[in-house]
Amino acid sequence: MSDALYNGTRFRVLNIIDEGVREALDIVIDTSLPATRVVRTLEQLKAERGLPKMIRVDNGSEMTSLAFTQWCEAHGIKICYIEPGKPNQNAYIERFNRSYRTEVLDPHLFSSLDQVRDLSWAWMLSYNEERPHESLGNLPPSEFKRQLAAEVSSYELCA
Repeated sequence: MSDALYNGTRFRVLNIIDEGVREALDIVIDTSLPATRVVRTLEQLKAERGLPKMIRVDNGSEMTSLAFTQWCEAHGIKICYIEPGKPNQNAYIERFNRSYRTEVLDPHLFSSLDQVRDLSWAWMLSYNEERPHESLGNLPPSEFKRQLAAEVSSYELCA
């Protein structure tokens, strides 16, 4: 995504979502987000959560770059590119992006990137911890994830 500060400085936003539990993993904001920055963010998430088996992305230059594709290959991650002009193939992130735009970016005039980051972080915490999702039985992603982990754990004990 992209937007601009009050003074006209453009900035980019990278939203990273776990589709399985509908959890926002990170919202990265900067004046540019090249592939090396995307990889650095994924490395941070790797340390915190481990790696996914697949990443669904659009065909932006940062997602088709050698740095990103080689990193994914080195970590055994399949890249699932959506077809150009077919955002419905990545409907969940499109829905998330719409919510983020209408609830964070559109209603505010930001004077600094730190201001955007702070508000985005607070919104992401609320999204993950408080906001019920109909697709998750009206639970917020964090609670759904806890319940899912408890079910898997109890299944492993009984298996």
